[in-house]
Amino acid sequence: MREHQHIVVAYDFSQSSMAALERAVDLATRAPGQVLHFCCVIEGHNAIPAIPADNGDVDAAYAQKVQEAVFTEVELQLALAQTDARVDFFVHVRLGKPSEEILDLAREIGADAIIVGSKRLRGIERMLVGSVSEKIVRKAGCTVEVARPKAYRDVVFTPVHEVEPEHTPYVPPHRYTYDDHRVEMRPNDWPLY
Repeated sequence: MREHQHIVVAYDFSQSSMAALERAVDLATRAPGQVLHFCCVIEGHNAIPAIPADNGDVDAAYAQKVQEAVFTEVELQLALAQTDARVDFFVHVRLGKPSEEILDLAREIGADAIIVGSKRLRGIERMLVGSVSEKIVRKAGCTVEVARPKAYRDVVFTPVHEVEPEHTPYVPPHRYTYDDHRVEMRPNDWPLY
């Protein structure tokens, strides 16, 4: 059995990727031995909307800026989790198509799982753009968890109270046999039907 499990977390500063980040931090703080690999993909030569590029240039300096921003966000989420457990993580910034780069990283590190957010594209937009999470689910060689922000309302359940068991005296098992005189035997000459 391996000492650590490696989990790839797709993160691009969107609301859906924030759900993936929160899920990964929650998982790592509850189960020690998880190594998180945050993958932020810069698509083409377009800057990530949350992090503007200086002079519009998407280059190595911009990739470094994105890496530092992801690192800061992960550290902030770990601090908010208020855990005493040590969480090991790496930040990978890549250029290319998000689904391909995330799957490549998973293959390179021998990932045990991938956590990805879902932007919930619909109709024509989904047909034209495609869904990154759907492509990853179809092509991944490991477990894939699609994280979404919670939309269900909180439900308050009736509290469960511990009840002391009543003390009942022990009754040994018993049975009746045909040798017992309390059972009336069927005479042999009675028909069986």
